[in-house]
Amino acid sequence: MREQISRKACKLLLLGRIPYTEAWQLQQEIAAARRSGSGKDTLLLVEHLPVYTLGRSGSKSNIKVSDEVLLTAGLEVIEVDRGGDVTYHGPGQLVGYPILDLRGYQQDLHRYAEMLEEVIIRTLDQYGIKGFRENGLTGVWTASGKVAAIGIGARGWVTMHGFALNVNPDMDYFSLINPCGITNRPVVSMQALGVDVTLEEVSKKMVEQFADIFGVEFSLIKRDCLHAGPGSRYGGQ
Repeated sequence: MREQISRKACKLLLLGRIPYTEAWQLQQEIAAARRSGSGKDTLLLVEHLPVYTLGRSGSKSNIKVSDEVLLTAGLEVIEVDRGGDVTYHGPGQLVGYPILDLRGYQQDLHRYAEMLEEVIIRTLDQYGIKGFRENGLTGVWTASGKVAAIGIGARGWVTMHGFALNVNPDMDYFSLINPCGITNRPVVSMQALGVDVTLEEVSKKMVEQFADIFGVEFSLIKRDCLHAGPGSRYGGQ
């Protein structure tokens, strides 16, 4: 599926464990800079504190517990501007937010989503896990259930949001929702599939596969550069 194309420049931010709202704001700022032409394509890899997010086509009926139960557990539900329904993010899950100008990738959102799925499928293959697509459903699946969710958004052909791969999260959080609005299919983690690996290791494999599928060359941005001002954060150096 990958075409022979020249390598494009892409920045890489490894942000560690941060709140969802912080990453969402950062995405919006980078995407705005990309649309204006002052920024570059960027991939954010993060791990979140426990949170549920609800996409544009989501229904709160897919959250199976009351607001009081969520409040007691310290869990927030955030409505966001991505496609899809409700999902969970938390420690042990590798989340990727590619902020790309799709005018450099054939301006095709469907193809873009398939490319993200392919990145995950090839990453899983590095650990002997067979991942695949399901007709009519987004994300990456295994024989035991869904292992990665995908929910994207775009404005002016610049993407936001992305994918979440269950490496070794606490899967009990998924029991409080119908993940992605699906009621009859389980969700699984790499750990449950017999692969005990760290997020750091998986992220390295993920970056390699992303670079290959999208035909990009990454330059790593250190986290302390995020506080050096707009020019150094998003500038096209």
